[in-house]
Parts: sequence; C-alpha cells; structure tokens
Amino acid sequence: MKDTNELKYVLYARKSSESDERQAMSIDGQLMEMKEKAKREKINIVEIVTESHSAKETAQRPKFNYVLDNLYKGKYNAIITWAPDRLSRNAGDLGRIVDLMDQGRLELINCHSQTFSNNPNEKFLLMILCSQAKLENDNRGINVKRGHRNKCQSGIRPGPAPIGYINILKWKRISSVEFDKERAPIVKEMFERVGYEGHSGRVIRRWLRSIDFKTPRGCEMSLGRIFATLKNPFYYGEFHFGGYWYKGTYQPLISKQLFDKVQIQLETTPKQWNKQVFPFKKICTCASCGSGVTAEIKYRVLKSTKVNTHIYYHCCRSKDEKCREPYITEDEMINQLISLLPQMKLDKKYLLKEFNDEIKRVNNMRMIIEDSNYKGKELTPHNGKEEIHTTDEMIKNYLLHILQFGNPQERLRISEGIKSKFILGDRNLSIVN
Repeated sequence: MKDTNELKYVLYARKSSESDERQAMSIDGQLMEMKEKAKREKINIVEIVTESHSAKETAQRPKFNYVLDNLYKGKYNAIITWAPDRLSRNAGDLGRIVDLMDQGRLELINCHSQTFSNNPNEKFLLMILCSQAKLENDNRGINVKRGHRNKCQSGIRPGPAPIGYINILKWKRISSVEFDKERAPIVKEMFERVGYEGHSGRVIRRWLRSIDFKTPRGCEMSLGRIFATLKNPFYYGEFHFGGYWYKGTYQPLISKQLFDKVQIQLETTPKQWNKQVFPFKKICTCASCGSGVTAEIKYRVLKSTKVNTHIYYHCCRSKDEKCREPYITEDEMINQLISLLPQMKLDKKYLLKEFNDEIKRVNNMRMIIEDSNYKGKELTPHNGKEEIHTTDEMIKNYLLHILQFGNPQERLRISEGIKSKFILGDRNLSIVN
C-alpha cells in the first residue's frame, strides 16, 4: 500500500432524509470532523462529494456511483468518510467497493475511528460492519411493519388522516383520530351532494372553490383528490392497509349506505368519443336555472344478469350548481315531444330534404331486392329521378316515425329541423313562446 501522504482521497459524506437515520450526524458535521482528521494526518483530499440519499438499495445513489466511477478511472484511490455505513447499507454496493479493493483501484478507506486497507482481515471486518448496517435496516423494516399491523388491529390507520379528520398525537405517536371541526361538515356535504343530488366531481370542485375551501396545507382540492376522497372507505369506518381490511375505532363521518350511493354515482363507462349520440340535448334548457341540458347512460344489472340500459336527460348545472331539477328518461322525453308535435315550429325545407332522401333510399333498396340482375349499379340513395310531392302532414308523420323508431343518428338529424325551443322542468317539456 502507498504511504498515506501519497494517496489521493475523495471525502464522501452522506445523510439520508429517512426516519431511520434521524440520529445520524449531519453532512456539515461529517465534513467538519473529516476535514480536521485530514488536516491532522496530512491527507490529500482531491474532491469532496456530498449526498442526501438512502443507501438501502443497490446502485441508486448518483453521487456514490460517480465516486466509484472515478475510483475505477484512477482520479483517486482512497476514501475518507465518517463511518462504513455512510458508504453502504446493502450487499450490492458493498460488493462493488470490495471489487475495487481487489482490483487495486481502492487502496484505503479511512473512517473516523478505523481504517480498512486491501488485506483480507480488514476487508472482512469492513464487510461485517456494512452487513451489520444492512441487518439493522432489515430488522427495522420488520419492526415498522409489525408496529403498523398492531396499530391497524387497534382500529387506527398509520399515516396522515384523510381530509376531514385529524390525528391526535401522544408521545409523537397517533393515539386516536377525531373530526376536523372546520372541514368535516364540508367533506360530509360533498358525499351528500354526489349521492343524493347527482353532482359530478367538477361540480363539487366549483362548489369548493366558491366557498374558498382549503386543505390543511392551504391548497385547493384538485379533481383527482376529490375523487380519491369520495372513494375512500375510511369515511364510513373501514380502511385498507398492507393488503388487509380493518374496522376503525374512530367515529364514521357518513353511513355505508351513502358511501355505496356515491360509488354508484361515480361509476362511468369508457368514453367513446363521437360514438355516443344524445339527440335532444340542444333543443331544451332547464326551466329552473336556464342551464343547458345534458344526458348520460346508466346501466342496471338485473337478477337474471341481464343489463338494462337507460338514457337520462338532466340539467347540466352550469349556471346553478345547486339546481335540483330531476332527471327524465329519453323514452319519456320522446313521448312528450310526440304529444307536442302539432304545436311545433318546423324547418319544413330541411325536413322535406331529409324525407325525400329517405324515400329515395327506400326506393333504391327496393330496386336492388326486386332486380335479380342488378349488378354494377351505384348504391347511392340520390339516384332516383322522381320527385316526391309531400304535404305538411307527411312531414309530421315522418317526424313521428323517426321519433318512435329511428336510431340516435336519425333522431339527431331530424332534431335540426325543429325550430321550437323547449324548457324542461319537473320532468315536463313545454314550448317556449
């Protein structure tokens, strides 16, 4: 081994921010001690490298990897550090250090109370000390998990309480969970608005902003956090931790029935853009607040496992988030449109074109069916030359037919020909004069 004065040292100081190293010396403290040691022993420090990172996992510390790369390249050939566990708390990084010593690229590790050179006994001692640090980490992890499990079995979830609750600490440990008197009533109202009034996550967010609601850290609730809150079973008295379910000993904020209602309300089907058509959204507005009308599909699984599909129209609450106008089914809306058909103002020119196109399509299909030698002819519905002489009654009958038997795309097309505007109030349509 070279003389100590001829070695080129890198000073490496590390401090993890994790709770298992709260008692370890700070980086500034390590630097001060090792610089004094270097001055006393006339050690040549080529570079100082500091790092705030856990050493539990292999090859995860950027600065430590940088040090090993430079040892391999020969920039320095010795390390000065506070203690062996500053270098490694895992078998992978320890093996890399020992390999560099075996190759002769790392000649000495100089710690506060001892040194490790490239000889079997000292390398063996280095491996024992670093392995002991790993053992401490492993045991600490087991003890933490055991403590969490015991805490869960006592009905208290480890970690920060969800918004609306606060942790009560005793000797720096969670002893109980209680309501946050300022926020709990608002969180409860969030569930009630979704479960009983059908509010969406975005409507809830607008409401929270209107009342200037803030989290304990003074932030607005994001849409993602709103949904996470509404889906958290903690609020009805149960919680999931470590792969198991536990019953809480704290007071629930809501009932299980309300929680289940909210989950049903939050269920959404995958969005298929430009595929789902709601033909009557644009022809009416809300009678109570003047907002537009939107629609959504609801699925209900029967005992026979058959799935019933229903389309509901309702106020979109863009002007009044508290609007309580009830839903109306699409079938009921169609029945009411049919009853109002004699009073509607119609775009007869537009509907006449749609009617003529439909007649031509029917005639074209009849020609194909009746002509057994029909080959190579265009299948366009606009081939017919005969003009159809229509009356107002025929147009209304055509409109009635599409309302009763048409598909959503056909209903959407004929809705463009309805000039009358409607208001929807208390599940009833009425024409705006």
